[in-house]
Amino acid sequence: MGIQERKEREKERRRQQIMVAAKRVFSDKGFNKATMEDIAQEAELSPGTLYLYFKNKEELYASLSLRILQYLLIRVEHVNDEKDANPEEKLKALMDAMYDVYEFDPLIIINMFHLQSSETLKNLSPQLMSEIKELSRKSLGSIAEIFQTGVDQGLFVDRHPVAMADTFWALFSGVVLWLTSKRLINQEKDYLKQTLELAFEIFGRGVKK
Repeated sequence: MGIQERKEREKERRRQQIMVAAKRVFSDKGFNKATMEDIAQEAELSPGTLYLYFKNKEELYASLSLRILQYLLIRVEHVNDEKDANPEEKLKALMDAMYDVYEFDPLIIINMFHLQSSETLKNLSPQLMSEIKELSRKSLGSIAEIFQTGVDQGLFVDRHPVAMADTFWALFSGVVLWLTSKRLINQEKDYLKQTLELAFEIFGRGVKK
């Protein structure tokens, strides 16, 4: 292994160390109360070292969303690649995939939903913002493709596939955020899976002709 390769590996290892620490701090304190100093302490690094990798707390927070967006894209594209499945079967597989995405990392996907509706996006570097936009665009585009095929085959109602994909995503994010807020009141009850299944069932009935 050459010197440059060793440096790159060390840089990536340090970056992952910071992100793991950030996830713990955001989980314990929430985004608003967490500071870069808190994260540096959790990572056992100096605050100055953190700023070599992330320009601010917002960028670090947003970087955590990239992994879940990458997984989302993989799962949605996998559903679309099922050549023998019809649009109705793909829609059912898509619904199952969304719960898998939530289970992949519940905390990060909840953070991502909060990120999408906050001012945080304005403080990101152009490169990071571009990555988030591209992954989001590809995922929603792949979801819209399922609806487009259903519309073309006369199985789904004749509505714009992008609007249908947006509605599907809004339904998913809304249920997750609402049930998460309810758990703050009563932590003994977790009806997320049942509620998502019901929401997706009603949605599925609504898009079919």
